[in-house]
Amino acid sequence: MADEELEIDLDDLKRRMDGAMAALKTEFASLRTGRASASMLEPVMVEAYGQRTPINQVGTVNVPEPRMVTINVWDKAMVGKVEKAIRESGLGINPQLNGTIIMLPIPELNEERRRELTKVAGQYAEQGRVAIRNVRRDGMEQLKKAKAAGMSEDDHKIWHDEVQELTDRYIAEVDKALEHKQKEIMQV
Repeated sequence: MADEELEIDLDDLKRRMDGAMAALKTEFASLRTGRASASMLEPVMVEAYGQRTPINQVGTVNVPEPRMVTINVWDKAMVGKVEKAIRESGLGINPQLNGTIIMLPIPELNEERRRELTKVAGQYAEQGRVAIRNVRRDGMEQLKKAKAAGMSEDDHKIWHDEVQELTDRYIAEVDKALEHKQKEIMQV
């Protein structure tokens, strides 16, 4: 019986680690690499209609050319709020207004800014590793409880190794994603 419960818990641990990876990929998508991407605006929230709303819910985000992102804001009253949210987002982009269209020219990244962005990517990766280790810790707590409830030493060892292997696999995935993002950022 205890083995069946743990198997379900292992699936839950995997699902939670997948969630940590998805969050990391979202964070990475927000980092500029010198190329325009609609996903770079995903973390930017606009104060709209009394609540914080993603930009893609107040306008259409397009990438008409490699170094330009445009936002066609649906409600003319929201243009100023969207512009303000972009300026305060820390993306380092200076929005230009053209009626209800906000144009975001993506400037070339200089060497110093590229190095800065690789450090930020490293911080995001570390947050991802910490989230995965927290999930591992929860799994180990479940194992301790199962052992106290009468799980055999051999079964405990097998499950312990399985949780550790799962953790190692996800940590390696974080490292691989970080390496890929850093190469992408440093590419001129």
